[in-house]
Amino acid sequence: MIDTSDMIVRRYGADDVARMVDIWNEIIDEGIAFPQEDLLTEERGRAFFAAQTYCAVAEDIKSGEILGLYILHPNNVGRCGHIANTSYAVDSRSRGMHIGEKLVLDSLLQGRLHGFKLMQFNAVVDSNIHARHLYERLGFHKLGVIPAGFRLKDGSYDDIHLYYIEL
Repeated sequence: MIDTSDMIVRRYGADDVARMVDIWNEIIDEGIAFPQEDLLTEERGRAFFAAQTYCAVAEDIKSGEILGLYILHPNNVGRCGHIANTSYAVDSRSRGMHIGEKLVLDSLLQGRLHGFKLMQFNAVVDSNIHARHLYERLGFHKLGVIPAGFRLKDGSYDDIHLYYIEL
């Protein structure tokens, strides 16, 4: 088990992309959290991560292993461009060790530093209990629920929750 005091959250670098793609694809393949269905190749991953406002990785400083990541970008454009959106991904072997919390806290800081005023999550899947509890504990406000807003990998549907926080 990794001691999160031995973990840092830092801006990603080119050498991190292959591992970031692996972690991102694991979430997509699970089919229970991200809306994307197509896996990233390393080439598409490089372009995808470079297109974000900011990307960070959680790194175990003892082993150098990348354990998770987040992407930060505008939730909308123009007059709504001051609202950020973020997606988080933690390697399945590293879940339950508060890595997600460290990623969320860093994304709130980076959101402020990048000039965003709010952060909004459009589709937190109902069955993603740990994420929902984390967001609520950190002060996110639930805006509502969209019934059957997310199609799971098995073809069934789950509700999605919308959240926001002022930065």
